Amino acid sequence: MCITKKRFKSKTNKQTNKRLYAVLIGPLHCCAGQGCWWDILQNDNDPKHSTSEDKSVTWSEKEKILYTAPTPPGTKKDTSLPFPSSYSPEYVESSWYQWWEKEGFFSPEQHRLSHSVDRTFSLCIPPPNVTGTLHLGHALTVAVEDALVRRRRMQGYRVLWVPGCDHAGIATQTVVERRLLKERGKRRQDFTREEFLQEVWKWKNEKGEEIYHQLRRLGASLDWSRACFTMDPGFSRAVTEAFVRLCDSGLIYRSEGLVNWSCALESAISDIEVDSKELSGQTMLPVPGYENTMEFGTMFTFAYPIEGHDGEVAVSTTRPETMLGDVAVAVHPDDPRYQAVHGKQCRHPFTNRLLPIITDSMVDMELGTGAVKVTPAHDHTDFLLSQRHSLPHITVIRGDGTMTPPCGQWLEGVKRFDARQLVVDALVEKKLFRGKKSHAMTLPVCSRSGDIIEPLLKKQWFVRCDEMAKKAIQAVEDGQLDIIPHFYTKTWKNWLSNISDWCISRQLWWGHQIPAYQVELPNSTDKEEEQWVWGRSEDEARLRAAVKYGVRPEAITLTQDPDVLDTWFSSGLFPFAMLGWPEQTTDLQRYYPNSVLETGNDLIFFWVARMVMLGTELTGQLPFKQVLFHSLVRDKHGRKMSKSLGNVIDPLDVIHGVSLERLQEKVTEGNLDPRERLVAMEAQRKDFPKGIPQCGTDALRFALCSHKMQGEDISLSISQVLSCRHFCNKMWQTLRFTLGVLGDNTAATTPLSSMDRWICSRLYSTVLQCEQAFEAYELHTVTSALYSFWVHSLCDVYLNIDPLLFPFGRARQVASSVLYHCVSVSLALLTPFMPFITEELWQRLQPFRPGAAAHTTSLCLQPYPCSSQLEHWHFPEEERDFLLVQEVIRVARSLRAQCGMTKEKPAMWAVCSPSQAQVLNHFKSAVWTLSWISSLHIYCPQREDSFHSSPPPKGSLIRVVDHTLLSDFLSQSGMNVGKQILQLSQRRDKLVPKLEEILCRVRSPNYLTKVPAHIRQQTDIKMAALQQELKTIEEQLKVLQETQTTE
Repeated sequence: MCITKKRFKSKTNKQTNKRLYAVLIGPLHCCAGQGCWWDILQNDNDPKHSTSEDKSVTWSEKEKILYTAPTPPGTKKDTSLPFPSSYSPEYVESSWYQWWEKEGFFSPEQHRLSHSVDRTFSLCIPPPNVTGTLHLGHALTVAVEDALVRRRRMQGYRVLWVPGCDHAGIATQTVVERRLLKERGKRRQDFTREEFLQEVWKWKNEKGEEIYHQLRRLGASLDWSRACFTMDPGFSRAVTEAFVRLCDSGLIYRSEGLVNWSCALESAISDIEVDSKELSGQTMLPVPGYENTMEFGTMFTFAYPIEGHDGEVAVSTTRPETMLGDVAVAVHPDDPRYQAVHGKQCRHPFTNRLLPIITDSMVDMELGTGAVKVTPAHDHTDFLLSQRHSLPHITVIRGDGTMTPPCGQWLEGVKRFDARQLVVDALVEKKLFRGKKSHAMTLPVCSRSGDIIEPLLKKQWFVRCDEMAKKAIQAVEDGQLDIIPHFYTKTWKNWLSNISDWCISRQLWWGHQIPAYQVELPNSTDKEEEQWVWGRSEDEARLRAAVKYGVRPEAITLTQDPDVLDTWFSSGLFPFAMLGWPEQTTDLQRYYPNSVLETGNDLIFFWVARMVMLGTELTGQLPFKQVLFHSLVRDKHGRKMSKSLGNVIDPLDVIHGVSLERLQEKVTEGNLDPRERLVAMEAQRKDFPKGIPQCGTDALRFALCSHKMQGEDISLSISQVLSCRHFCNKMWQTLRFTLGVLGDNTAATTPLSSMDRWICSRLYSTVLQCEQAFEAYELHTVTSALYSFWVHSLCDVYLNIDPLLFPFGRARQVASSVLYHCVSVSLALLTPFMPFITEELWQRLQPFRPGAAAHTTSLCLQPYPCSSQLEHWHFPEEERDFLLVQEVIRVARSLRAQCGMTKEKPAMWAVCSPSQAQVLNHFKSAVWTLSWISSLHIYCPQREDSFHSSPPPKGSLIRVVDHTLLSDFLSQSGMNVGKQILQLSQRRDKLVPKLEEILCRVRSPNYLTKVPAHIRQQTDIKMAALQQELKTIEEQLKVLQETQTTE
């Protein structure tokens, strides 16, 4: 790639300004849809970079420029100060947000703009857990949603974007418990419930604002006057109302069922809090509450003697400690090995119970011995078997993870994994043990405590989901609810079609205590039968109980359920509870249903589906009209973000920059296991040897939105964000140059020259492309189009044309006016993604705008550019013709670079068809200027008199532009042909093995199935670059060798 720098000088009426360097980069064509544009941007800032080679980005500390003018919080920033010479995020991003917020620009009550329309746009931010800080996944959500919100606000919509935080029951309680144990040496049980909740609220008030600070720092244009916390009094009333209404309609019921149980937390947990750990075989793992590591990934086999028979039935299990709760042995009815034992019984060796041998097609004949032990109280599949065969349930593990009395005195009170070995030893002693072997398995682990999940049978509150799920499926099939990307509709239907009832009880103290009360009636003798009522208050519950049981209210004793509701139950109410439901508030009537829900694709079941079910049931309407899913953010290696891997990045560290030392301190301050801590710190040293550079909010947001959200996961590297900071600097320098050439009259005018018409048409096409991509939620297409216009069209081409360099004249006046409007419109297009730098630059541009004396507000309230208003600037023939010009310029630069003509301006001949000749003549000035040549000769073999040019002289260096056009260079000083041949041959010899290596990998078996998509994409880019470079080298060698022969 050739990068040429050219110095220009320009005068205004009052002063002489040094022309900024205009960086001319190639290729000059739009890169939209041709891969990740930040690779090209990164090349712009590193002349030695080659796309054929994968080089990591290097960076050095930039000079930090601070905004030091006295600006009380909330007052407008002074942009009349001298323009700093270089871009600094700290300077640009100071003071603006406080002014926006104080002026109420983010409130829907701001809906008083001249271009307002009678339409609303509402959504909620997925409420992050109050426990900690935002990570890059949250930053992606903010960047995407704020881009949508800011654009709609600029389009005149009445916009409401509500911020909020989730109380995160288990996560918050766990954090506070650890803190109390560490700081005071006390456990939760050392406090009363009320005392402990006071500690939680104290912690929440200390830490809860941290997330809101991060959201503000990310530039999120949220309406802070409506901030919502799921434990606020108003929201808590909505939760109680929802529970009572669902109970009244029979959709919430109390029953005994199997739940995911964490013995460390002594609570049921939701599916999303269960991590699946894949074990390839025998593995020793640490378990909370045990000093030594415990063995998993092992299949144990033991025998049950058949009663009244000499034979036995061998069963295999990975959890031998649960055999004390076995109530049957199951075999497949078609398994020939067990045909003779159907209907017989086995004798339990420790409890002496008789276990029936049952047949069921659910049994996998290929697994283990083909016979399975049935333990309904501790296995989900066995629980289903017990219901089909009317088997009893025997619980052998308590909630704290110790064995129960039915196991016998020898095991009662023993921890479950200690009991495992005792059971195996006892089986050996009774000569019933048949061995063990390594076994690949999936181990369920509690994400909050690291404990091994134990399925336990508990009496809990459940939500009946089947009918609500059918309505949710129908809403999508009928087109009432639009899911984007559409391939998730299949996932949606499959999951909801097989949905189980939802356990909403949690054995915690922090959360919404279940508004259900156990009833004790006077003179009641039946202690086994539970009697429950519910109500919005204890008084209401008492009246309900009096009516239900026909007794006086004062004779009833009520005890509220100590459990709390699942956090996902309250967060499922967010779209309408945040607007004041169940009250019919103005906000609820105006902004419900929400316009869209945007969130990560990992929440499709746990949050989105439940919002749809609860919203439809409780309000009679879908909670939103569209669901937009974005992909998950992974690190540059494609790994999931994990604290134990050391790759979780705080967005503020990317915005402000952070040293490696501080990153390491954060790891040590966390709660990681010592071994995980070492792994995380080593990963940080490898990935961030110099820490993370200061990139700024705008660069981070632009980088995040530049990924294709609707597809595979996003692999984000800091080098990509740093490249976007370079783009910010290019914008900064562009405006410095623009301010230097603007005159007094910037009113819209008719483009004069071919280049004026071309840049205006490119602007129109960019606006149209942005409109279409925004409507399709393809933000990566929008950012690519905007980057391409600013860099490749505006900077690479238009800023280098002659009229802008002339001190006076009509052409100069028109060109500067066109430049003003191109920059002004581009800033408006970019502001949803880069609100800080665009505001700063737009404000500095305002003194030059037509009618500048009028009151200037904020860019975020200006009309968003619309293609229909720019149709008079659409010149499609100019855009089409200039594609040929760009290719000629690209080839010319490539020739100059390869021939080492860094200072010389060679003469150039274009051998072409008559139609091509007309195009090149039309844009002759651009070809001349941008190719850095001394003269352009256009030669048409078919019509020699057309342009009065002779054929290119012998000895000129020829390069094929396409099959109909040749570009010839004639060096005035001559060149060392032999040296050029040697250099190109050496380069070819270096690249060929690299290409062969890649081709070998690509052609290997199972490449498409085994290699992740993002790696395949990177490989394709490298391979294409190598092939293109080798093709160019071969063409050059051919020309040079012919030249050498003629000499």
